[in-house]
Amino acid sequence: MYLSSPHMSGREMKYISEAFDQNWVAPLGPNVDAFEMSLASYCDVKHAAALSSGTAAIHLSLILLGVERGDEVITSSFTFSATVNPIVYQGALPVFVDSESATWNMDPAILEKVIKDRIAKGKKPKAIIPVHLYGMPANMGEIMRIANEYGIPVIEDAAEALGSRYKGRPVGSFGIMAALSFNGNKIITTSGGGALLSDQEEMVTKARFLATQARDKAPHYQHTHIGYNYRMSNVLAGIGRGQMEVIDDRVKRRRETFRFYKEHLGKIEGVSFVEEPDDSYFSNHWLTTILIDPEKTGISREMLQTEMEKENIETRPLWKPMHLQPFFAHCPAHLNGVSEELFAKGLCLPSGTNMSDDDLARVLDIIHKHLH
Repeated sequence: MYLSSPHMSGREMKYISEAFDQNWVAPLGPNVDAFEMSLASYCDVKHAAALSSGTAAIHLSLILLGVERGDEVITSSFTFSATVNPIVYQGALPVFVDSESATWNMDPAILEKVIKDRIAKGKKPKAIIPVHLYGMPANMGEIMRIANEYGIPVIEDAAEALGSRYKGRPVGSFGIMAALSFNGNKIITTSGGGALLSDQEEMVTKARFLATQARDKAPHYQHTHIGYNYRMSNVLAGIGRGQMEVIDDRVKRRRETFRFYKEHLGKIEGVSFVEEPDDSYFSNHWLTTILIDPEKTGISREMLQTEMEKENIETRPLWKPMHLQPFFAHCPAHLNGVSEELFAKGLCLPSGTNMSDDDLARVLDIIHKHLH
C-alpha cells in the first residue's frame, strides 16, 4: 500500500484520446490552454502556465524577479529540497526560517527578524518563498504583511496545497507568483508536471517564453535569452483536465481520511496531529501526518515505520529540514527547534484518495498493534 499513489478518474481518457486523434502530442495545444484556464479559475488568479514540474515554476519565478548570483532568498527550512534547489540554480543564497508550531510552516515572527538582520548587513532579500506544507496553509496574513512592509516579493510554494484556502482565498493567490506540482503523488497528477500562477500577465507570458527555450519571433531560430525546456506536453495536460474535474472530490476524500485517522488515533497518549489553527485555515490534508512521542508511546517513529514496512505499507518521515542537509549546512538558518522536533517525531501515513475504507481500517489495525 502506497503513501499517495496516482488516482485516475476515467475522465482523462477523453482528453488524451482527443490529443492523439488530432495528433496534438507535442508540447502545447488545446489541452494545455484549457488546463491553464481551469487552474487559473480554480486558484482565483488571472493566469497560469503549465510546466514540466513545480521546481520549474519556482525556478522561472526567481528568474522573473531578477534573482542572480550573490542575492539572498528567504525560505522555509522545513520543506523538500525542490523548494530550495532553484535558489541555488541562480547562484543565490538560501536563508532558512524555522517553523511555527501551529501550522509547521514559516514562522512570521522569525521571518521579520531575519529580514531586519539581512537588511542591517546590507543584504536585503530578493524574495520570500513560504511553503504550504502537507496542504496546511502558511500564515499568509502575517507573511504578506511583513513582505509588503519591507517591499519583498513573495513566491508561494503551493506544490502540496491545491485546494487549500486561507481566509477563503485559494493558496497560490497571495504572492506575486506561485508554484503548483502535479507529481504522481500529489492530490491531482499529470504524471509529472507543475504550473506557475500569477495575476500579472507579463510575468506568465515571459514564463511561457522562457519555458519554450526562449525562442524569439523570427523566421529562423534566434535567441536573445537563455531558455529552458520546461513546458508541459498537450498529452499530459489532457490528464490534468480530467483530474481537475474531480479536484473537489479529491480534497473531500483527503479531508475525510484525516478525520478518520484523527478520530481513531487522536486519543492515544503521545500521538498528535497538525490541525487547522482556526477558521482562517482550510487544508486539503494532502497527507495525514502524526507526531509520535516515544516517551509516552513506548515506540519511536522509526520503529513504527519499520513495522509498517513489514506489512508492505508505505509510511515516510516528515521532511528533513534543509539546515540539516549536508549541501545546505553552510547557509544562514534562523531556528527555534520546531522543525528538528517535527522531523524526529513525525510520520506521514497512507493518504491516497484511491484507498478504500478497508485499506484505512487495515492501516489503523496495524498502528493499533504498536501504539496503545
